Amino acid sequence: MRIKLDENLGRPHVALLRRYGYEADRLYDEGLSGIDDAAVWRHVRQEKKFLITLDLGFSDVRRHRPGTHPGILLLRPRRKGRGSVMRVLRQVLAEGRLDALEGCLAVADESRTRSRRPKRR
Repeated sequence: MRIKLDENLGRPHVALLRRYGYEADRLYDEGLSGIDDAAVWRHVRQEKKFLITLDLGFSDVRRHRPGTHPGILLLRPRRKGRGSVMRVLRQVLAEGRLDALEGCLAVADESRTRSRRPKRR
C-alpha cells in the first residue's frame, strides 16, 4: 500500500509505517508544505495514495465520499504533540492492516478507529 503523510506528520511516522511494510512518504519532503487542502487532495489522488493527516478539512464525508479515493485516515489524538500522534498511529497499526481501510474515510483516536466504508452497489 502506498501512503502519503500530510505535512503535519514527521519522519518518525514515515519510519514506523515503513517498518510495517508500507511505502510511505511526506508532502513536506516533496516541497509541498503550505499548499492548501484542495491542492493536497489533487496531489494525493493523482498519485493514488492513501492519505494520513491530522487536518479536519479532510473529515467531510460529503466532499471525500468513501469509495471515490484510495482512503483517508484522520488521526485525532486528545493531546497535541508528536508522541500523542505516534500513539494513535501505533494503535491503528496494531488493530490490523491499513489495507482494510482502503477507500474509506477513517478517524482514529486513542480508543478506537471508526470508518465510513464505500456503499455497496
